[in-house]
Amino acid sequence: MIDLTGKTALVTAAAQGIGRASVLALAAAGARVIATDIDEARLEGLASDRIETRRLDVLDPAAVAALADETIDILFNCAGVVHGGTALETSDADLDFAWRLNVMAQVHTCQAVLPGMAARGGGAIINMSSIASSVKGVPNRFAYSVTKAAVLGLTKSIAADFVDKNIRVTAICPGTVDTPSLQERLGAGGDYQSTRAAFVARQPIGRLGTPEEIADLVVYLAGATYTTGQAHVIDGGWGI
Repeated sequence: MIDLTGKTALVTAAAQGIGRASVLALAAAGARVIATDIDEARLEGLASDRIETRRLDVLDPAAVAALADETIDILFNCAGVVHGGTALETSDADLDFAWRLNVMAQVHTCQAVLPGMAARGGGAIINMSSIASSVKGVPNRFAYSVTKAAVLGLTKSIAADFVDKNIRVTAICPGTVDTPSLQERLGAGGDYQSTRAAFVARQPIGRLGTPEEIADLVVYLAGATYTTGQAHVIDGGWGI
């Protein structure tokens, strides 16, 4: 049982899906949680005695830099974007946006919290990557896969640089998870049922993952004291 009592966690993209489930799971494990998102309306209902909701645009370097003034023991970088398309179908604008949100936003949040973690004797950073990265080639996910592979590189680099400060940096590599974001993408194809069936079919375990299952891994990594620099795959067997 992971006990995070006395710890403060910050979660990005906390308004829905994996981020929201992780906020609730971290709070249930005893942490004080700062739940952030640009969608303040969807943050409503999360606030409690252990959860503070706050607007944060992770693409705003000044807003992210201000996190340095906070006491953050656990950082979960959950914000990200999924673009479809091959290398020939991906515009420079889409790749640039994916790079800024999937990679640079994580770099900036890490830069903001690392000095405080080091000064306090340690901490845990959990970065959202994906099975679609350097772990596995996935069709029609060029911009997404490139940037999520970069997340694994930044995770290992920061882990190596700060292991002697007792700062543990890990990445989560989910397969397909049934989130509101996924539902939007399934509906955008025009044939929801067949598109969903195709997504399920590529999961050897026979179903999509749930946000709560990813949140359980977030809590574990927040409290695990002997793992760092690793990509933790949770993909229903897709990468076997």
